[in-house]
Amino acid sequence: MIEQRILDIADHLLLIERELKVQGWWDDEPPSDEALESTVPFAVDTMTLEQWLQWIFLPRMKIIIELGHPLPSASGILMMAETVFTDRPEQSRELRRLLAEFDQLIASGA
Repeated sequence: MIEQRILDIADHLLLIERELKVQGWWDDEPPSDEALESTVPFAVDTMTLEQWLQWIFLPRMKIIIELGHPLPSASGILMMAETVFTDRPEQSRELRRLLAEFDQLIASGA
């Protein structure tokens, strides 16, 4: 049987994806291969946070869950989002709330 925490995290990933789409921050075209190969945290040197969430974070987390790999022991996505979205506090409110809950779900298993 799948642990409830895993189900909650999977649900949160879907909610984060939905919010990116609602805000119009979902891209149809992926970033370049070079951008996707960034080794900098959150790929800040090659993409926006919204792109990183869509093209790196969500796919990686879905693979971790689907294959039953160990979850990360910590997540600091909210801190990054708070920094990135200082100029869009109202528009990013729901996404930041979801990212805060994701951070808490990850931390609850550590």
